[in-house]
Amino acid sequence: MAPTPDAYWLALRRARGVGPRIARLLLERFQSPERIFGASENELVQTGIPRPTAHNIVTFADFDPLEKELCELPRLGARLVRWSDPDYPINLRHIADPPPYFFIRGALKPADSHCIAVVGARAASEMGRRMAQRLGLELAAKGFTVVSGLARGIDSEAHQGALDGRGHTVAVMGCGIDVTYPSENRKLASAIIDGGGAIISELPVGTPPIAENFPTRNRLISGLCLGVVIVEAAEKSGSLITARMALEQDRQVFAVPGSPLTGRTRGSNRLLKEGARLVDCVEDVLEELAPQLGQVSAHHRPEPPAEADMEEKDATDSAIPAPNELNIVLNQLKGSEKLHVDSIIEGSGLNVQTVLKLLLELELTGAITQHPGKLFSLI
Repeated sequence: MAPTPDAYWLALRRARGVGPRIARLLLERFQSPERIFGASENELVQTGIPRPTAHNIVTFADFDPLEKELCELPRLGARLVRWSDPDYPINLRHIADPPPYFFIRGALKPADSHCIAVVGARAASEMGRRMAQRLGLELAAKGFTVVSGLARGIDSEAHQGALDGRGHTVAVMGCGIDVTYPSENRKLASAIIDGGGAIISELPVGTPPIAENFPTRNRLISGLCLGVVIVEAAEKSGSLITARMALEQDRQVFAVPGSPLTGRTRGSNRLLKEGARLVDCVEDVLEELAPQLGQVSAHHRPEPPAEADMEEKDATDSAIPAPNELNIVLNQLKGSEKLHVDSIIEGSGLNVQTVLKLLLELELTGAITQHPGKLFSLI
């Protein structure tokens, strides 16, 4: 029995010697994996690939495991997105080494061409975590999709911030689509999908999270995006690899400055010395990207809010919160040692995004402090 069309797609990366760049070269020449595997060795060599690689393609016959892998996808709630599919991300398509396909749980939308990555240290400081969450929240509130790697620390906070802002967020995995790493982020991964976002991986189903997978994964994080924000990065960190790849892909690199007295920000501070744009608020990112945003065609821009959401959007677009709204939130915290954000929202009668922005405003002015578990208290 002949292999299914999707099995040919998987085989394109499983044939020895075929990496993303060769796969792209072959797809541009032959248009489909079936034609690639149906070509002669000489025809393949004429495209510029090494003869041993061409021979591996012509002689590839291990399709049965690939068919089994494809059969697993529905059970995992996943599917295959191919280079030829209309929902293949436009930003990713234009990098030098795009994956010919990737697995996805959740969904990508046309508005997801407006992606900004927020990445950084796993062992992040409390201030770094707050900054990542704030950036994720405010980017989402502005209609941007927040991309990160679902790792501990900065990545997790950026994803959570985007979810708190009722926005889209995309996690790019360095393991199989069926593996959640770290395991404590299972709930966050589910929330990303339930919130209309996506989890993606180019690696085979069942691939464990081994160290060698993450640098190549990082090119997808930067490739999906218009820019990459680094929040806390040590001198030798994966985030700096992401920054380097972003520069190679002609993406804008941003960095949040940190104290020179701590090693966890030495890498991000070095990026600033080398020309990265300094970020202390989301407006720094938007100002730098404004020319690019103006060049994106209308059908790739974030979808306008539904009519039912306009009232909520108006409430969150104010640059300065109304004093009575600030007082409403402050009154919720009076008489309580610590109060969960959900209780503040419910008691205030205000919409979610308004309360989250007010809490940020109060935290930045030193009126309140945030504790682990989304708990807040007066200072």
